[in-house]
Amino acid sequence: ILSGELTEKREAIVELLKTAYFMELETVMNYVTNSINPDGVRAQEVKENIEEDIQEELTHAQQFAARIKELYGVVPGSMDFKASQDKLQPPEDQIDVVHVIKGVIDAEDGAIQHYTRIVEETDGVDPVTQDMVIEILHDEQGHRRLFEGFLREYEAEGLA
Repeated sequence: ILSGELTEKREAIVELLKTAYFMELETVMNYVTNSINPDGVRAQEVKENIEEDIQEELTHAQQFAARIKELYGVVPGSMDFKASQDKLQPPEDQIDVVHVIKGVIDAEDGAIQHYTRIVEETDGVDPVTQDMVIEILHDEQGHRRLFEGFLREYEAEGLA
């Protein structure tokens, strides 16, 4: 992937990694918000799980940044960032934990879709990036599964 004849493919992969980098940073921002804002006894477990995920998501961003650099790319700054996680914005009603849970699931879905695309794009040309993204994809699937469980519990109790 570092050879001259693969420059075009490498640059395309770098662009996908930049998107992933910003997705992780945006998730960190929204997870900080949603680990603090929700109110109520029922919100506590959700908040704690989101708080635990903040460092993992930040680590993912750092991994994507390092790989961008290794592939001769330039890690972008904040002026290139465009927010997109509208469903992960804090709800008006701070006891609306279901809104937060659904927002996390939506963000994880977006990450899973994008990272699956990176795995496909790197297949046979960049096994190092592919292996890294597969590991991160595994983490994101685990997060999604956990929050699906929270949502099912709320639905079973008629609260979602």
